[in-house]
Amino acid sequence: MATLPFEKMRELDNRFSEIEARMAQGPSADVYVKLASEYSELEPVVAAIRNLQNTSSEIDDLKSLLDDRDIEEEMRTMAALELPELEARQSELEHAMQLMLLPKDAADEKSAILEIRAGTGGSEAALFAGDLFRMYERYAASRNWKVEIMSVSEGEVGGFKEVIAAITGKGVFARLKFESGVHRVQRVPETESGGRIHTSAATVAVLPEAEDIDIEVRNEDIRIDTMRASGAGGQHVNTTDSAVRLTHIPSGIVVTQAEKSQHQNRARAMQILRARLFDLERQKLDDERSADRRSQVGSGDRSERIRTYNFPQGRITDHRINLTLYKLDRMMVGEIDEVVDALIADHQATLLASLGETAGS
Repeated sequence: MATLPFEKMRELDNRFSEIEARMAQGPSADVYVKLASEYSELEPVVAAIRNLQNTSSEIDDLKSLLDDRDIEEEMRTMAALELPELEARQSELEHAMQLMLLPKDAADEKSAILEIRAGTGGSEAALFAGDLFRMYERYAASRNWKVEIMSVSEGEVGGFKEVIAAITGKGVFARLKFESGVHRVQRVPETESGGRIHTSAATVAVLPEAEDIDIEVRNEDIRIDTMRASGAGGQHVNTTDSAVRLTHIPSGIVVTQAEKSQHQNRARAMQILRARLFDLERQKLDDERSADRRSQVGSGDRSERIRTYNFPQGRITDHRINLTLYKLDRMMVGEIDEVVDALIADHQATLLASLGETAGS
């Protein structure tokens, strides 16, 4: 277990006390709002710090009692019984404190752009992409997040060749960022008369939604083309020049939007472009921080097969953490917290281990 950064804990406690004092002095409204925001972030951390300090003090007091031969035997017996419970509690509090003080991903609290594309497998892959989208849509509903489809290309027999959606809410990216990668499905298609299991795949990308302050997009770096929009199979046909294609010249990223409103298309295309550029910038920074950058969770490599959904066996396997659950039916209706929590816990364990190695070097 990594050593607790006691100096950092002292700094946080002192900063919290300083904020309390400044808020009590009645500062201007703008200053008060900033202080209140920092106060709310620090409050649970400082409460945990003080809880740990109090528990450690109680342990020291009990040990002093046990070492004092002048204390009557009954008191020492009670202290001996209480000590293991407090030490166990101290260990739990220390672990919780380590997790609280782990380096934060600045994008964790952001909303996200979800992109799902059918991969190998033809129509079955498009159907699976639709199943995945509904899974995330139901999960979002369970957390009171808002889902708005921004772009969609429907499959020939259902599902999606591609679907892009904005998922808005607090902490969306933190919960969904480990979903990026190749999702593989094994099942018998409805059109398969021989009962043979087919394997197909869909690619998922989860990008933190970028704001103006996160990424600067210069007008001279963008080429905007408008074109005549058309819909598949006679649906959503639009005979005006409303489709918009944005090309970011430096990166080569191209975003196309083809809904009914040209103005809305341009705004949505810019939103997707910002998210992709922000994601590209984040990946560059990650590459610089870690040359190999091959931790089993969070590599963000969208060519990497991360999960298999086996319908005949009702089994889902996340290959990054060797987690297998026989709850596929529950997963597909949006109950994905068990897998999400396991991925986050594994990521935290990896971070703790790396901090321990850094402290030991």
